[in-house]
This record gives sequence, C-alpha cells and structure tokens, in this order.
Amino acid sequence: MAVNDTTQIHQFTCLEANFGVLLHDTDSGTTIAFDVPDAGAYEDALEEKGWKLTHILITHHHWDHVQGLGELKQKTGARVIGPERSRQKIAELDRTVEDGDGVLCGPYEVMALATPGHTLDQISWHIPAISFAHTGDTLFSLGCGRVFEGDMEMMWSSLSKLARKLPDDTVIYCGHEYTEANARFALTIEPENADLKARAQEVAELRSRNAATLPTTIGREKATNPFLRAAEPSVAAALGMTGKSAAEIFAEIRTRKDNA
Repeated sequence: MAVNDTTQIHQFTCLEANFGVLLHDTDSGTTIAFDVPDAGAYEDALEEKGWKLTHILITHHHWDHVQGLGELKQKTGARVIGPERSRQKIAELDRTVEDGDGVLCGPYEVMALATPGHTLDQISWHIPAISFAHTGDTLFSLGCGRVFEGDMEMMWSSLSKLARKLPDDTVIYCGHEYTEANARFALTIEPENADLKARAQEVAELRSRNAATLPTTIGREKATNPFLRAAEPSVAAALGMTGKSAAEIFAEIRTRKDNA
C-alpha cells in the first residue's frame, strides 16, 4: 500500500493469526520491520518486494513477536530497536528506548510510546510524519490485548494515551487478526452503536473472502472499539455502571471479554 510518493507499507500474515508489517522508503531504501513472528515469512516478503531490511522495531518480548528475530537479524544485518524493559529478555537488541524517545530510521522519526498492560515492556511505535502507528498487542481493531503483566488501570491508561496522543487520521497496524471475534463481542456491549454495526458488517464481508481487516484508524476505533470507549456515558449506561470511573468500566469490559 502506498502511503505517499515515497512510502510503501506491506502487511502479510505470519503464524496463524499474526501480522507482519514492512515499511519502505523508496528514496533511501530504508525498510523497517515491526516485530518478527516468523523469519521465513519476512524473508519471503522482502524477496517479493525486492527490499533490503535495515531496521527492526520490537513492541514487546512475547514469543510470537520475536521468535524469528535472531534468524532475521543474522541474515539481514538489520539494526534492532526495542523497549528498555526488554533488555534482559531479548538478546538481539542494538538499542533500547523508553517512553517519549525518538529514533531515526532513515528519513523517518519514529516515536516510542510506552503502552504497558499486556506486558510491562510494551512499546507502541508512532511515525507522525506519515500518520502511522504500530500498537503491537495493546490496541487491536475493536479490541485490546489481554492484561497479562500489568493491571486493568495500567491498560486503560495506555489505551487512553493512544486515543489522546494519536490524531484521528493515524493509520493503525497491530499484531493480530482478531477483528471478527472482537466485533461479535463489541456488539454485546453497544448493540445500538451505528458505527460499530457498520464496521461489524464490513469485517464480516472482508473475512468471508479471507481479506485482512487491518489497518484501521484511531478515529474509527474511538467510535467503535468498546475498550477505547469506557469513558463514554453511553457505555457506562449500557453496562449499568453510571457513575463508575472509566478504569472500572474498562475492567468490567475486559473481564467480560476474558470470560466470553
């Protein structure tokens, strides 16, 4: 997919339900990979596109995001950048970042946004100049990651941060194709949300022909994703939780999803 005259993005499937993402600048030849669920899938994608990998940006340490990292780094010589909190868990890191750090990858200034909750080390990557973000396993389309290492309040804070800091037209890529199941659950929270109903129909059509439901935009997610909408009075009312804090409402929605 062409973002502008010089930037191209290639998304492809890895493992069973993971996405691989490559971002390429045609002028400089810079090519950035986001996470490496499977080295072979990335090698095939790079060969298909004729791109040389220069950078690998890691969102968090879970195996299904880094198990192909060592092999891909060895074969390509790409520079690996990831969370400082991953330093003891990911041996291949050449540089680490913390919240608010910027890194230069060719012509792209990439900002690191700490979004812990799913894991404590989770980083979301934002490239403001091209309205691009990769949110790893923090934010999915119509969903969010399970809360494994953090707590519910931490996860809500991270999602709120993405909603607050990313302009509505920011195009969102993430780690997994979970949107169809997320849509079914989201409709149990806000069955009368017209934007959500339209998105659910679109998702069903896409998946019926095995097409990807990503990317999305942060604006679309703010209108349809129940996990981003925990502060909305309509969501509180739908759950019978009027007067409760957004963090409490988020925790209720996440708990319901965990038990669905």
